[in-house]
Amino acid sequence: MISKAKTSSVTRTNTSAPSPDPSAYCRDLENWPRSWMGLDKDLPPGEALLTCFRPFLAHLASSSLSRKTIRKHVDNLWMLGGEIIRDLNEAPSLRKVAADRLLHDVIYEDGGPLLYHGSEEEQRSFDSTCRKLHRFLTQPQP
Repeated sequence: MISKAKTSSVTRTNTSAPSPDPSAYCRDLENWPRSWMGLDKDLPPGEALLTCFRPFLAHLASSSLSRKTIRKHVDNLWMLGGEIIRDLNEAPSLRKVAADRLLHDVIYEDGGPLLYHGSEEEQRSFDSTCRKLHRFLTQPQP
């Protein structure tokens, strides 16, 4: 019996290390506060939220997660910022609360706030990001 050598049909791509720069995953990062803004007074809390998000974005960018997964977390973070700004407009007394406190008050170890408009699948993905952010914010930083 003559046997043929099998050839692999798997295409291997060169996997490069993830970029530690968050802008590689969210080029419009600086525009997030404006995209969340409904009123002019939403801009300062939006900018403060972005400041809170930056260390987590850098953490994601330097992680071993796939580019697609990081991008999904980035998209969910953008949605979280929008949800928080929407809350400010529904409860104006929250405007007096610091951005980091607002953030800590809406994310938990089991997820985040209910999305105003979103499917079950989007909510599951969003909750996954909120859990990851909660762990990041509550673990001791080196």
